[in-house]
Amino acid sequence: MRLLLVEDDDHVAAALSAVLARHGFQVVHARNGEEALRALLPADKEPFGVVLLDLGLPDQDGYEVCGKIRKRSSIPVIMVTARADVRSRIHGLNLGADDYVVKPYDTGELLARIHAVARRKTAGEEPATTPADGLRLGPVRIELPTRRVSVDGEEVQLTRKEFDLLALLAQRPGVVFRREQIISEVWRTSWEGTGRTLEVHVASLRSKLRLPTLIETVRGVGYRLVSPSA
Repeated sequence: MRLLLVEDDDHVAAALSAVLARHGFQVVHARNGEEALRALLPADKEPFGVVLLDLGLPDQDGYEVCGKIRKRSSIPVIMVTARADVRSRIHGLNLGADDYVVKPYDTGELLARIHAVARRKTAGEEPATTPADGLRLGPVRIELPTRRVSVDGEEVQLTRKEFDLLALLAQRPGVVFRREQIISEVWRTSWEGTGRTLEVHVASLRSKLRLPTLIETVRGVGYRLVSPSA
């Protein structure tokens, strides 16, 4: 997999590139935002699988770079930064980042996150959709325009947030969504004080859909939707 590393510190970039290369990645290093954006332009090369984006770049803020990338591409972006506060994480995710890793990080965890967002991209390229208006996952049908959900043809009444949560997970079956990411996208707020609300909504969905194994808890991380058999 080709990987674009956007990092202004040559020593950090060299060390990380060596590690990534040992794990089979073909790394292209960009030292600033403009180099990163130019690297994404050539259409005659194998596309990048993931972008690792540092936020403290010399020419422009990494958030700005992420916004520009997201306008032109759906390539997975992982922000890698020393900014550890919740507000910065939420801002990055709302700009379209797929994940957010705080320095210093464990290399094994970073590799796992790279593979996770790469799988997420693959799942997104092959969505389980019925003609453009909805999603079908086994006996579950989710009609996005009308916000209706049915199981085996029987409509299920969901609250607004229950539907938003289910639709988010269902668009990428098998992909683990972190609790912070779900809270940011569904509740538009931070994780603090909202964790219990998320747990209650997940429990309610399992009960209403009568499919207790549909939404799987990934301990210490978040949730994923396990596509049931038809």
